Amino acid sequence: MSFIRPEAKLALWRWREVLIAVFVLILGLSWIGGPGGLLGWLGWVLVVVSSALAVIGVQRARFRTGSGGQGIVTVDEGQITYFGPLDGGMVATREIERLALDPTSAPAHWVLDQPGQPALHIPVNAEGAEALFDVFSALPGLKTEQMLMELNGRSAHPVVIWERTPSRPAHLRLH
Repeated sequence: MSFIRPEAKLALWRWREVLIAVFVLILGLSWIGGPGGLLGWLGWVLVVVSSALAVIGVQRARFRTGSGGQGIVTVDEGQITYFGPLDGGMVATREIERLALDPTSAPAHWVLDQPGQPALHIPVNAEGAEALFDVFSALPGLKTEQMLMELNGRSAHPVVIWERTPSRPAHLRLH
């Protein structure tokens, strides 16, 4: 028997990194305010670490848009695999040429392009889709905050989030 409602449990799980950062911050502040000495210095280190954890945690929480969507996403040894009810596929992370977000679908879909392969469409709320945050963050030159704004925004058309080699004239902006 659980004393926490399922909705509250999901909300706490979504923001888990931020909650850990708050705990580390409180621990660091208690060591700073304590008797001093070695624990005081470590307390300042924990305050800095908690700040970094909080920033990363907020970004991850904003990326998690829910679960229970169609299909399953796995990321294993540099390969993204999506098993959906109607389609699926695999993309090597080092060979991704373009990452786009298609909000016109219900729910929105990540669109991953790889040379010589059809585009892979992954619902943002597919099971395991939160693992894509680390993959997308590792793409060279990707602006994480811009990606999160597009994900949580309500765009009316597909948006290219990242491209390896720009397919547009240099004077046109990507976003």
